[in-house]
Amino acid sequence: MAVNAGFENYRDYAFRKKERFEYTPEDAFRFHDAVEGSFVPLAREIYEKAKERLGIDTLRPWDIFADPEGKRPLLPFNSAEDLVRGCIQIHESVSPDLANQFKRLRDLNLLDLESRPGKAPGGYNYELSEVRLPFIFTNAVGRDDDVYTLLHESGHAFHTFATREAGLLFDYRGESIPSEFAEVASTAMEFIGGEHLSGVFYDEGDATRSMRSHLSDMVRLMGWVATIDSFQQWVYTHPDHSRDERSEFWVGVQEKYGVGESWEGYEEARESYWQRQLHLFEVPFYYIEYNIAALGAINLWLRYRKDPKDTVEAYRGSLSLGGSKPIPELFEAAGIPWDFGKGMVDRYANELRRVLTSLEEAKVSMKG
Repeated sequence: MAVNAGFENYRDYAFRKKERFEYTPEDAFRFHDAVEGSFVPLAREIYEKAKERLGIDTLRPWDIFADPEGKRPLLPFNSAEDLVRGCIQIHESVSPDLANQFKRLRDLNLLDLESRPGKAPGGYNYELSEVRLPFIFTNAVGRDDDVYTLLHESGHAFHTFATREAGLLFDYRGESIPSEFAEVASTAMEFIGGEHLSGVFYDEGDATRSMRSHLSDMVRLMGWVATIDSFQQWVYTHPDHSRDERSEFWVGVQEKYGVGESWEGYEEARESYWQRQLHLFEVPFYYIEYNIAALGAINLWLRYRKDPKDTVEAYRGSLSLGGSKPIPELFEAAGIPWDFGKGMVDRYANELRRVLTSLEEAKVSMKG
């Protein structure tokens, strides 16, 4: 298909089809290099400490998802009603207007949150185009992750509300919003909402534990996104590769961006581990957007910690633009530099390291 359309390979075709005029495959590679030099070392620091706390000599793949102190999972709520009530409190702390939008979803029964037998898996926000209202679907079971999932989907919902009053000819809503910025709206709400967990879902100690876990996951995922994007770029620019060549490349790239876990004895499982990422099959070349958006979300969150009012105002103003501007201008409208070069990526990684250190110190002082 790509060759018939005049392209050298499917990757180049996919970039054109997705109308990626603001960055190139070479920019993506430079971004991966920046992540390798900043977020990957930070992730390895985090999991080296986790290994020490777990009292193990070697970090294994399953250890990555264990609590580093061997504690039981956080259980912040007992029902969907509790989850909604808590998220309303969080949104009230961020912006009463946003809280009112979320209440509207509750009142109109546009929240389907609890897991149940026969329910489809996953979580998403979907715009009901005829009424221009968002609908949020999740599979909550009472876990810490469920809180962040709803905060994330709330950010997408706020994007829908922000463009709701635009005229009928305003063809920049919903799927017309670039993913690179749509995910800023949602991921930023995870970070910002995470600042208000104490007194809502947790006491101060568990709120600190939750935030530390969330930030650690975000650091690790920066490397995972680089892994997946590097892998798919190679796969689609080497269409005649063999199974052994593919496995060799995958293991190498996972080693490059991973957290240093050992797969000894499970080498065959490792070689096929890329298959767990459905994006590779369903939506090729839709993945680097998450890392681009993560940088934007981190920027908003760091600013929110210093100046909540102005940051929320910039956030909401940028959402109201929908997809009517190029991606760099959407970022700039939110006060975020359109920059994922080494210097900027290093800066964000160092800020996350600083916050994680302060959370660690807070945990120690609470114990004392």
